[in-house]
Amino acid sequence: MSLKDIINLKSNIVLAPVAGYTDSPFRRICSQFGAGFTVSELISAEGITRRNEKTLSMLKFSDAERPFGIQLFGRDINSMSEAAIYAESLNPDFIDINMGCPSTSVTKGGAGSGSALLLDLPHAAKLAESIVNSVKIPVSAKIRIGWNNELKNGIETVKILSQTGISFITVHGRTKSQAFSGNADWDSIGECVQSSSIPIIGNGDVLTQTQAIEKMKIYGCAGIMIGRGACGNPWIFSGSDPKISEIVKIIKEHMQSNIEYYGQNRGLILMRKHLAKYIHGVRGASTYRRKLVTAQEVEEVFQILNEMENLA
Repeated sequence: MSLKDIINLKSNIVLAPVAGYTDSPFRRICSQFGAGFTVSELISAEGITRRNEKTLSMLKFSDAERPFGIQLFGRDINSMSEAAIYAESLNPDFIDINMGCPSTSVTKGGAGSGSALLLDLPHAAKLAESIVNSVKIPVSAKIRIGWNNELKNGIETVKILSQTGISFITVHGRTKSQAFSGNADWDSIGECVQSSSIPIIGNGDVLTQTQAIEKMKIYGCAGIMIGRGACGNPWIFSGSDPKISEIVKIIKEHMQSNIEYYGQNRGLILMRKHLAKYIHGVRGASTYRRKLVTAQEVEEVFQILNEMENLA
């Protein structure tokens, strides 16, 4: 079964979950530019089962973000299954199990969740199977190629998970110990593709649409997931090269969406990291960056953006 048979994709290039960046306003922007699907930031299953207000707020999404998946992390099978049932009630298009986050707060503080599940594949399989049996929508998993150079068990992980009933797997081409350093190992991703009976999405170091298409052809991936490469560059999904006027237009649209979603003050504060990403590479970026991230009012941000556009 192909990826498009599982999820009604808009394209085979999809948005990765990136903590602190891929919230609802940004997901809408990426979907607008053709992201095949979007995924929530990783969400704690324990937070859902305890009905933590902040955690539940992260579950909000709009139809403009579809196809949309909710990514959960946790180790306890009962909590993860209960959280998946709750998430399904919100009507996403799929549930994703995080088995790849390298953060210590997740691998240790989360009682061995995220990429720590790569150290206990029998438990990872039981977890995946329980979630699959608890919901009616497709379930996927996001993994890494291994824990470290001595334990590269991506192929074994894929083979085991593909027998649990999950619909597809995303493989990030780094080990847990690498975190986001070094280079993604696409040969290892390709080996995972060859060993899998279900679709594999490749992830890691893709910075252009052209690269994404090449990776799919070379390594046989069913799709390509882009995270950091999309931050400040939603045009990566359309393959277009925006002029400064287009960049300014989208920044303003994103800002307005942030204000509506979070409120005036928080929306402006949370937008600052996006502003720095959007103008990276623009002439005079360092000067404008300082002005933009210290602006106290939305109107001031818009004035700086207009100045930047007029002087381009």
